[in-house]
Amino acid sequence: MTKSIDPSTTLVCHQCGTPNRTPHRRPLSAAKCGRCAASLSTPHPVEIDGARLARLQARDTGAFILDVWAPWCGPCRMMAPAYDEAAGKFADRIRLFTLNSDENQPAAASLGIRGVPTLIAYHDGHQVAHQSGAQTGPGLNRWIEAALSAA
Repeated sequence: MTKSIDPSTTLVCHQCGTPNRTPHRRPLSAAKCGRCAASLSTPHPVEIDGARLARLQARDTGAFILDVWAPWCGPCRMMAPAYDEAAGKFADRIRLFTLNSDENQPAAASLGIRGVPTLIAYHDGHQVAHQSGAQTGPGLNRWIEAALSAA
């Protein structure tokens, strides 16, 4: 009889940047960083910079959503409350991050961002979905669900 091996997911801590192996499909709220003990869940979107995004792309095998936004953008500000609410709703399944395109222009350019807001879904370090324009309420939740199913 062969022993079944539980696959693991590598999640990069948004606080200290340490990669953490967690059991596949474990609720994110139950996962903590082995180095700094921060929760690996994002019940509210976490602002990241270009360096943290590069680390996520290179080392993270979990699913996450990135909102590329700008402080002067009206639609970005309009979408922010719905994005925050979605982070709480999906906190056990997917992490939500934000990237200020004004403060991280090289990172935004490397993503090919032509307009904000832009949502990008990642799984295993690769883009699995991309959506430009503001999404709110049920539309945002449907887009995240579709991105989760693509992951």
